[in-house]
Amino acid sequence: MLSMLRGKKGKKGFTLIELMIVVAIIGILAAIAIPNFLRFQAKSKQSEAKTNLGGIFTAETAYFGERSFYGNFSQIAWAPTGATRYSYHSGDYVAPNSAAQAANNPPIMSSAPDNAGFLPLYAYAGVTPSRTDNNFLVVAVGNIDNDPTLDEWTINDGRALANVAGYDDVVQ
Repeated sequence: MLSMLRGKKGKKGFTLIELMIVVAIIGILAAIAIPNFLRFQAKSKQSEAKTNLGGIFTAETAYFGERSFYGNFSQIAWAPTGATRYSYHSGDYVAPNSAAQAANNPPIMSSAPDNAGFLPLYAYAGVTPSRTDNNFLVVAVGNIDNDPTLDEWTINDGRALANVAGYDDVVQ
């Protein structure tokens, strides 16, 4: 037993400097990895807006095929499900341009812009949504990283999905 204790005296552990170097290396790796992780997380949250805007485009296109004009969210039977990070806005309702269309499809009038988003609601700032008989522009606005900058996306009747300049919540 005494010989085992004598053998342990010659073995050394890590020095304080070696431990400090390991901690510094871990800190540097974390400083590099955490911002990238947060950016990728925010990009995944952005996919909600892109997916829902694609669904709105599909619903508007189908509605236009049946009625020859674009409708509001109630008319196209679109609403987001679950808790959303974005608020969705289309323009004020514009009545169909012919009496026959108006007779077959009574308009759903609204005094405010059509908004299908759930709380929290965000107001659009970079571009104004619009909807006429022959075209539409729908806006999705959200705050995905809890800073003052909002994330704003649009889609139109030509399926042009775009981030509004100056309103991107994910730093590229």
